[in-house]
Amino acid sequence: QVQLVELGGGLVQPGGSLRLSCAASGSIFSINGMGWYRQAPGKQRELVAIVRSGGNTNYADSVKGRFTISRDNAKDTVFLQMNSLKPEDTAVYYCNAAIRDWQTKNEAGYWGQGTQVTVSS
Repeated sequence: QVQLVELGGGLVQPGGSLRLSCAASGSIFSINGMGWYRQAPGKQRELVAIVRSGGNTNYADSVKGRFTISRDNAKDTVFLQMNSLKPEDTAVYYCNAAIRDWQTKNEAGYWGQGTQVTVSS
């Protein structure tokens, strides 16, 4: 079994910062891409940022220059540093990872439980 556990959501004022983390655990053989998605009320889930095993990153246009994704491969953990937060960043943020497990060696996508980020004064 593989689990993703997210930490770091909360309430922050506009212009503030938050740092999310997501740790993968369990029967992990290897991890390819790790990323963050978000879903606001009444909207579809959207990609925020992704970092591949080689370190290449991609960001949604709406967060470029404000958010930074990084990963610690030794700890199977991905981070999302969010600066200059805006009310429109309010959403539930989900971690996603493409993981091969030891038993099957098949790659599958796994999701965290989600963490609420609210940007409001």
